[in-house]
Amino acid sequence: MGVPVQLHHHSFKDYLTVEQSSTVKHEYLAGGIYAMAGGSILHAALSASILASLYRQLSGRCRVYSSDLRVRVLATGLASYPDVTVVCGAAETDPESAETVVNPTAIVEVLSPGTIDYDLGEKFEHYRQIPSLKTVIYVWQDRRQIEVRQRPAAGAWPAETTSGPHGIARLEALQSEIDLDALYTEAGA
Repeated sequence: MGVPVQLHHHSFKDYLTVEQSSTVKHEYLAGGIYAMAGGSILHAALSASILASLYRQLSGRCRVYSSDLRVRVLATGLASYPDVTVVCGAAETDPESAETVVNPTAIVEVLSPGTIDYDLGEKFEHYRQIPSLKTVIYVWQDRRQIEVRQRPAAGAWPAETTSGPHGIARLEALQSEIDLDALYTEAGA
């Protein structure tokens, strides 16, 4: 998470006002507004590649969104911009913002060196509290590796890591898969 815009408590409404006039995206949590760092060329390419793959596979079943879609975890208040968001069924929006989705089915995060611990740890703890969320997909930049965490019937979310050549990450909740060779080759990695 970045540096707060100011060091006092902001409401979600304050955050939305900042977002409307800002050229930089921010995350919101517990009254703090945090500037998000820009991504690398590879980060952008991997995001686009996985978005395209999921779009092709889920067309007609689910909507696939870019990092311009804000997602809010109503249980904790976190508002963020995942790299890719999938919504199966009608999109439900935040009571305070018609431009903020609260019912993602899947979230994809391309991991950056500066945020990897936050993304895999604290941020995931927020995401898992979204009742509609069935899977979270993590994509590494420094190696051909994807981790898929899928909601179980009960208990901890098991993580399945796929890496190396010829790897296929299965996304059971979306009835789809990600071919690592295709993903990273399309991204120029």
